[in-house]
Amino acid sequence: MSVRRIWASLSTLAIAAVAAIGVAGPASAADSAAAGGYVALGDSYSSGVGAGSYISDSGDCRRSTAAYPYLWQAANSPASFDFVACSGATTSSVASSQLGVLSASTSLVSVTAGGNDVGFADVMQDCVLGSEATCLAAVDAAVGQMNTTLPGSLDSLYDGIRARAPQAQVVVLGYPRFYQLSGSCIAGLSEAERAAINNASDVLNDVIAKRSADAGFTFSSVVDEFTGHELCSGDAWLHSVTVPVYNSYHPKAAGQSGGYLPAFRSAV
Repeated sequence: MSVRRIWASLSTLAIAAVAAIGVAGPASAADSAAAGGYVALGDSYSSGVGAGSYISDSGDCRRSTAAYPYLWQAANSPASFDFVACSGATTSSVASSQLGVLSASTSLVSVTAGGNDVGFADVMQDCVLGSEATCLAAVDAAVGQMNTTLPGSLDSLYDGIRARAPQAQVVVLGYPRFYQLSGSCIAGLSEAERAAINNASDVLNDVIAKRSADAGFTFSSVVDEFTGHELCSGDAWLHSVTVPVYNSYHPKAAGQSGGYLPAFRSAV
């Protein structure tokens, strides 16, 4: 066989080998995250309150099979999945009752926390039942907490997560704006109340984003995903005041699958 033919044969084999490798392709970020354990921490926005389809043994935590952590693990099959997010959780209760499932083998963590620390449920109750002045005062008080006590509480939680899962990618998700201003609502809160609540949500997200960045975590906002699907939009992915009352101001199943899941998936 001539040198030219030998070289041609070797080149053909090399190309075939490269092509075979190319078919398999490099592992995606999601594949890498799924290779280890995934732990879903946080409050009702992670447990899936408002989305229905609650897991029977989750009790008042109301963990839903329609919540973004459950949807992500169903699509990506991580090596293990611990879904411990719970309705009503604060930064301190996440730290004290949820971090035990983390370990050195945990490769991915998601968390929402902070809204309950500043009493957002109580704020919304004051706004729905009280006067405009009462509502605006309650919002201002919550914003004050966001700027003073919340940063330290978030730092403590994030330190605890990193200590227990030193190798994990940690994705911290924010909260949506509740209202589309100048929207379709003709009753309920005033436009000033809706604007103040939206502003408070922005402040909360800004505080969480900064503290998570300082901890070396990835912050993923859901504001863009929910834009056009706020209350008063005509196509809301959030419950307004509803029965049962615990669903109020929480994402519907569409908000979990169309809002939180894409925001989480884009960060992993």
